[in-house]
Amino acid sequence: MVFLLTLMLQKKTKYAIKALVALTRVYKSKTLLSISSISNTEKIPRKFLEKILLELKSQGFLGSKMGMNGGYFLIKNPKDIMLSTIIRSTGGPIALSPCVSINFYAPCEECEDEATCILKETLLQVRVASVKILSNTSLLQLTKEKKP
Repeated sequence: MVFLLTLMLQKKTKYAIKALVALTRVYKSKTLLSISSISNTEKIPRKFLEKILLELKSQGFLGSKMGMNGGYFLIKNPKDIMLSTIIRSTGGPIALSPCVSINFYAPCEECEDEATCILKETLLQVRVASVKILSNTSLLQLTKEKKP
């Protein structure tokens, strides 16, 4: 039996994180960022970004102001927005396999019996470790310069 495991964030999730990090960088200055500004700076397709920002706004991450000097801004403090929350809110599971997912559980198509699966315990450990890391990593931490 061959298993194909990939830990991949959806493009939507990657773009959401990039947009939220851009907004985190200007959070203290209370600067509003336009869709065009975020799209150009972060190299995110504008139409896709519009949908992502509207979704993040409806989920309570962002606020917006209309008009010539309008744009988007973070409602919550970036130190309180964790990567795990962003990943889950943009539709992505954290687990490598659906059989060990907390919010996106589904039986594996390849597995005849979950109770005897040779990978399940390992995948569960990976999920637990991933959730711990992602639940303890905030947007603010992503903007801090990394030491060489």
